[in-house]
Amino acid sequence: MAAEFQTIAEQFVDFYYDTFDKNRPALKALYRPQSMLTFEQQPVQGADGIVEKLTNLPFNQVIHKVATKDAQPSAEDGIIVMVTGALQVDGQEQPMSYTQTFQLKSEAGSWYVLNDVFRLVYPAA
Repeated sequence: MAAEFQTIAEQFVDFYYDTFDKNRPALKALYRPQSMLTFEQQPVQGADGIVEKLTNLPFNQVIHKVATKDAQPSAEDGIIVMVTGALQVDGQEQPMSYTQTFQLKSEAGSWYVLNDVFRLVYPAA
């Protein structure tokens, strides 16, 4: 199981950010009606609402640069994935640091995002 959940998490993270950076509406396939996103303290429930939130963020172009990916198996055939990295929006020179945590759930031989929590990380004052 150890190698399996790690492999699934790695593949998920690569696919998620590649899709986010190139075709945000296609992320809808990764969410379900019961899925929840909290984006900078703003909760959104359901695949439609989540994709609406992600596609209406105030930038056109984004590039995610993943620095770390950590994963653990969780209850009921789930996987917790925590990601840290930097993102550049609309060609800005200074990237912004972020952290994102996903709760993946198994469903009919594939995986979907049950929970998704995103936060920008600001320098300590």
